[in-house]
Amino acid sequence: MNFYIYILYSPRFDKFYIGHSEDPWRRKEEHNGGKLHKYTSDYRPWILSAVFKIEGTRGDAGKVEKFIKKQKSRNLILKLIDPGFVPGGSLAQLVRVPHVRE
Repeated sequence: MNFYIYILYSPRFDKFYIGHSEDPWRRKEEHNGGKLHKYTSDYRPWILSAVFKIEGTRGDAGKVEKFIKKQKSRNLILKLIDPGFVPGGSLAQLVRVPHVRE
């Protein structure tokens, strides 16, 4: 099964959110929808800025998500959303996915 790391952006508040899911397109809709999410509900609407496929288990995807969040680096997030950036090092397993499914 494939899992994805996704990056949401709130242009209204200039905030990013990183998550993982089997279906990041559905998750974006959930973050923007009626279900309350502790962090994301305050910063709606969200747009999908980047999607990366990760081979492995949900646990593997969770570890990568946690790694990105632990960096506390807006610069890293800006690099990840740049279509020309190729992740390396600890993020080399990420494969950019065209997210024009909206």
